[in-house]
Amino acid sequence: MSDEDSQILIQLLKVLADESRIRILGILADHEASVDEITAYLGLKAPTVSHHLSRLRELGLVQMRPEGNTHFYRFQPESLRQLNRLLQPDRLVTMANIEGDGWERKILRDFLIGEKLKEIPASRKKRVVILKWLAEKFAMDIRYPESEVNEIISRHHPDFATLRRELIGNQLMERENGVYWRINDATPVE
Repeated sequence: MSDEDSQILIQLLKVLADESRIRILGILADHEASVDEITAYLGLKAPTVSHHLSRLRELGLVQMRPEGNTHFYRFQPESLRQLNRLLQPDRLVTMANIEGDGWERKILRDFLIGEKLKEIPASRKKRVVILKWLAEKFAMDIRYPESEVNEIISRHHPDFATLRRELIGNQLMERENGVYWRINDATPVE
């Protein structure tokens, strides 16, 4: 989600967080109405209703139509469709960046003491972060005999056999005839 989309979503949610604005949208979703009609329905003062309508107009949730000295407002459903698009789980994940660099750094902080792995994470997603970190200990385009792979992994954790199998199983490394190598642009199996 772009920064612009994030800002639009934040503004929409702030505007919709007000009960009076939600009630105004409810009235306008049913029919077009003037400020006077809305004040009569809600028991609010005209300046208050005008302020709420102004906020709703800024975000395109309502549209105003003048008729003589009276302004009529109507609901714009397209704005809520935009809100719905912004609230899709994949877009929210992108906006939150929960699995981005920050999340990965947290996992590394939680499971590492210096270059030593405290434990192999039980959670698959966390284990993948650790495996990607471990795979970076191997240079690209170099073929390693199994004994050297074991030695490199054991610098970080004593269970080199499990981690070696996990690197292969998650497609971060490949092996053939006891020789291992890191895969270019490897994307671990989730």
